[in-house]
Formats: sequence, structure tokens, C-alpha cells
Amino acid sequence: MLRRFFFLPVLLALLFSFAGTAQVLKPTRLTTVISQPAARVGEELELIVNARIEDKWHLYATNFDPDLGPTVFSFAFVKSPAYELVGAPKSVGAQKHYDDVFKGNVTYFEKTGQIRQRIRVLQPGSLTIKAEAEFQSCTDVDGKCIPGEESLTFGPIDVAGAAAAAPRETAAPVAPATTAATTAATAAAPATAPVVAAGTPAPTADPATVAAGPAPAVVAAANAATSAAVAPALAAAAEPVAAAGGLWGFALTAFLFGLSALITPCVFPLIPMTVSFFTSGNDSRSRGILKAAVYGLSIIVIYVLIGVVVAALLGQDGPNLIATHWLPNLIFFAVFVVFGLSFLGLFEITLPHGLVNKIDAQADKGGWIGVFFMALTLVLVSFSCTGPIVGTILGLSSRGERIAPVVGMLGFSLAFALPFTLFAIFPAWLKSLPRSGGWLNTVKVTLGFVELMLALKFLSMADLAYHWNLLPRDIYLVLWIALSGLLGLYLLGRFKLSHDSDLTHLSVGRLLMAVLSFSFMTYLVPGLFGAPLPLLAGYLPPQSRTDFTVAAASAPAVATATTPNAACEVPRYGDFLELPHGLSGFFDLEQAQRCAKAQNKPLFIDFTGHACVNCRKMEATVWSDPQVLKRLQNDFVVVALYVDDKVELPASEVYVSKYDGKEKTTLGKKNADLQLAAFNVNAQPYYVLLDPNAPADLAHALAPPIGYEPDVAEFVRFLDAGLARYRQQVAAR
Repeated sequence: MLRRFFFLPVLLALLFSFAGTAQVLKPTRLTTVISQPAARVGEELELIVNARIEDKWHLYATNFDPDLGPTVFSFAFVKSPAYELVGAPKSVGAQKHYDDVFKGNVTYFEKTGQIRQRIRVLQPGSLTIKAEAEFQSCTDVDGKCIPGEESLTFGPIDVAGAAAAAPRETAAPVAPATTAATTAATAAAPATAPVVAAGTPAPTADPATVAAGPAPAVVAAANAATSAAVAPALAAAAEPVAAAGGLWGFALTAFLFGLSALITPCVFPLIPMTVSFFTSGNDSRSRGILKAAVYGLSIIVIYVLIGVVVAALLGQDGPNLIATHWLPNLIFFAVFVVFGLSFLGLFEITLPHGLVNKIDAQADKGGWIGVFFMALTLVLVSFSCTGPIVGTILGLSSRGERIAPVVGMLGFSLAFALPFTLFAIFPAWLKSLPRSGGWLNTVKVTLGFVELMLALKFLSMADLAYHWNLLPRDIYLVLWIALSGLLGLYLLGRFKLSHDSDLTHLSVGRLLMAVLSFSFMTYLVPGLFGAPLPLLAGYLPPQSRTDFTVAAASAPAVATATTPNAACEVPRYGDFLELPHGLSGFFDLEQAQRCAKAQNKPLFIDFTGHACVNCRKMEATVWSDPQVLKRLQNDFVVVALYVDDKVELPASEVYVSKYDGKEKTTLGKKNADLQLAAFNVNAQPYYVLLDPNAPADLAHALAPPIGYEPDVAEFVRFLDAGLARYRQQVAAR
């Protein structure tokens, strides 16, 4: 009795301290308006979502690769015959940033943001559109990331019957300096469209419905004000600005590709032949220089036109489709393999000779038109060498914005055309060019190996998206190691391919290239044994279990069993989820509780997410510490609960949440609901220590739960405090 009395004040103190740390964060609030309150059948209008974001937080936008990690802002619209979607949602004024953790470009909003979705109305009447929005907000202050879900309502929209003579209503264009007006409209929006934030009870019995707001006249006035404040021109102007940083880097890469194309066997010998045409004959030197400039400009125009055509074919949804769908990725994989084998000499890719001859005949006519057709002839004749390089640029650019193919072709063609123009102006420089020879085919073969390595990236994207498990990280690395090793041996002259000439001696250039190739191969080898290889994180599949079981000398020894104990169950979802550092554990709380009871151990609950940056940082820098890893392996049963996983729950496990009244249909939504309902927290990472015999809630936590904690000593103290408390409770029973 005395012992129970002693524990009472301790328990009350713990409860008060837990209550002080628990909070539901709502850094992003959404409101909805429409670009015009009325329309006619067949007309298009825009559904607008305005976001207000707390200071020092950011909201991820729509237009970046969803495979990078962060949750892309997305909608799930309720289907209706009264309207149809036109294109993909667009982010207005989003910033672009290269994320070092995810190794790719992400777009995001700070303070305010706007996302627009075009629709076409199809039936007359009063139209109200409903959608479920999914998004993610993060802060760099303490690393928290908050997944969000919200039910949105747009309208009502007064749709009249089609009238041929009626002019289409559009939003009035405004000057670019409308950011303040946008902010003002966003601030005023709550008066017309109340917010239902993720994690709050729905205001009506229908969990998918947001309150419609005041009378239609008030809504119409607000819609008109927003339409006048934010014009479609602002969205168009924002995209190039947001993309500028990444496009400059891509343009430089394409420029380097263009330089590499110049030193291929199909192009290099043509430089002196072409330049001699402009420096000989009856033309004056100034006219010859002008013709050379037009020739170079024509090359640029031809390749940029190719980029424009590709951008037009991609359309609005092209980049996202190629980034996420299996078919385009497999097509690019096959194309890159064909290009690579062509460079290695298996066959030659050429255009029809009849086409080339017709173009060449036009060039023979002379004059300025003849100069253009000379440039076109060069493009066609050199296709067997430049085609694979151009295809590589277009393939890589298709994973970015629509403007990327144009920028890529501009960078490539600038490098490709520059020597022809410069050597025509300064013909004496021709004497400094090295002679044609076997080294040109060496360059071509080297590019072939690079093409084959790049091809694996496209196969990997399809493999990861659809869980085929054809190309796990280990096999990916083995193929790259083999290709880079073969390239090194080739450069050293250890074997020859079909078009190679005899190698009488090893040049310094080949030797240095071989050193780079073997160095790259050596860098890759530790990745087979679990090394993260941060320089290549954007190109490699995610790190998981390794088939190479020899432990690295510096890595702590951990068990790699599928389950913590033979008496415990095989983990659900263990076929596609796993814990880091060889830890064994679970991904379902009920399973973990049963196992912990059987082993008489406390639970270590890890609320995490695939898109959680600081979750990965904690695993890499804190969990990997021998003190932490030893405790997690020996003293706790670990359960990782992903709040953003998209796998569908079995029909028997789908339920309606008592917390927010919404149906939970995926594993991620179930885990996020548990974190909110039981612990009143919605940020990750979030770590809870729990007695498996007690309910999963804040009141029964063994120690105050913690979030992102990079201090290893503090994390160890957290684990030890929970373990000590659990042992006290066991002793008191």
C-alpha cells in the first residue's frame, strides 16, 4: 500500500509533463475559392486552394518528382458527370530547392501559397465540387514534418446552358506585382469558406464534406475579388522563376554533353571539312565569317526545335507521367540500352540514306538557304553518334519541367555549334586539333558504357514504384561495378571491340580515364556492405537489406532475424517495409504488443514516414550509435508505424475514426489516426515507450515521448528512463 502511495505523485507528475509536451500542430490552413462564380456548359474555370502557412514552416507543392520522398500536394476529386478535370494541378509562386537529403529538386511554399486546378463544366445547374487534399508541411527549426488531409468544397457554381454567341468569361490579367493582393485575398478567404484542418472533427455527419459557407452572393463576391487579384499570367510567370536554379545546372550538363559529341568519330572529322567550306572560295573573309555564324545559329535552331517538339508532346502531365508510370520508364530503359550497345559497336543507328541525300542536295544550291540545309545535313549525317547523346538529354529532361527539353537542346547545340563558328573565324586554330584516329572510337565506347549505366536508373524507377523487386540496390550496384570495371580494363587496352584500332601504347589521357573508372568502381564496392554512398543517393535505389552478409569492421554487430524471437509472429508488411541497421521488429502495433508480452519487454514505438527527413537523420546518426542500437536490439520490441504509407488495408480492417469521423483505408492513415487519437501529436519522428500490457495512449507512456533528438546521450537517457520505469512496474505487479 505504501509503495502504491509513493508512486501516485510520481504518476501525476509524469501525466502533467506528458500533457505539456503533447500538441496537435496545424501549420497549414487551406481555404477554397473559384475563378468565376458562373459559367456556361463547355467553358473552363479554375478551382483555387489558398494556403496560409505558419512562420518558419513550408508546404510542399505539386510539381516535383513524387518518388523523391516528400508528399506532393494532391487532390482526390469526387467523380461527377457535371464536370471534368483539365490537366494537372499547378502551384502558383512555389519556390524550388535542391534537397540534399532526398538528392533532388522539390518545390514548396512559405507563408502563403496557391494551387489551381482547371475544370470544364459539362451540365447546367448548380455545381458543388468536393475533393480530398493530401499534403505535407515541414519545418527546418526542429525537423518536424506534419502530414495533412483535408476535405475541400468548391462552389456552388452557377452553370448555364451553352450559348454560341456568349463570350467566354476570364479572369482579368494583372501586373506581376500582385503578391500582396494574393495574400490579402488569402487572408480574407476564411470568411467565405471555413477550414477543416487535418486531424479535427468534421462539422457535419458527412466526413467528406466541408461546410458550404454563407449565401451564394457572398461567395460570388469573394470569388470575383480573388479572380481579379490573381490572374493566370501570374501562374505562367512563376514557373520559369521557380525552375531557374535547376535549369541552369541542367543546361550546363547538356553543354558538356554537346562537347562530348564533338569528339565522336561521326563529328570530329567533319570540323575541318566544314570549316574549309567557309574559308575558301570567292567570298570575302567577312562574308565567310557571317556564313559560319549563320551555320552555327542554324544548328542551334534545329536542335532547339527538337526540344520544342518534345516539350509539346509531353504536355502538362508528361513529366509527372514519366516520373511515376512504368511504361515510359521501361521505354527509356530500352532506348538507352539500344543507344549504349550502338556506341559499343554492336550495330549503327543511321537515318534513311534517301532522306540524307535529299537534304544534302538542298545544301548544294548555295545561298543562305543552302547554309541552313548544310547545318541540317550535319545534324543528319552525325546522327549515329549524336542521336544517343541527344536522346539521353531528352530522356533526363523529361523527368523535369516542360521547359527542360528546350533548355537541354539549347545547351547541347551551343556546345555543338561553337567550334564550327570559332574555327571558321580563326582558321589557324585548326592546326592545333589532334588528328583523327582510334581515340575517337575510344570516346564513343566510353559513352556507350555511360549510356548503359544511365539506363538502369529508368528501370529502377519503374521497379520501385510497382514493387517488382527486379533491381534491388545490391544488383544495381553490382551492374554498375561491373560496367565501370570493364570500362577501366578497356581503357587500359586489356580487350578490344569491333571498331577499335591496334593500341601500340597507352596515352596519358587513357590512363587517367582508367584511374577515374577504377576509382568509381572502388567507391561503389562498400555500398554492397551497407555504406550509404551519399554522392550517388539520387541515382541508387533505397538502402535496404544486403545480400552481402560480411559485416563492415566499423559497423556494430546486430542480429538480422526476420522477427525478434522465434516465438513471435512474422511481421505484417515485412515484405516491403524494414527497419534500419539490421534491427528486427514490426510494422503493426497489435503484433508488436503480442510479441512484447511474450518476451516481457517494453515497446519502442517509432511514428515515422517515408517522406520524413529527420526520421532518416535519426536512424543514420542516433540509432546507428552502438549504445542506442544495443538497447533497441536487446531491451525493446521495436515497431515502426509509417503515417504516410499508401498500402490499402484489408476490407475487414477499414474503419471510421472516432477522432475525426473519417474512414481510414490505408496503413498510413490508420497509424496517423493512432498517433493523433492516442498521443495528440501529428509530427514525426515521434518516439513512445510503452508497457505492452497497457493501453496505447499518452497516460500509459513509460517516459515523456520525444521527437527529433540528435543528441545520442539524451536519446540513451530516454531509453534508460523508460526501461527502468517498465522494470519498476513489473516488480510492483
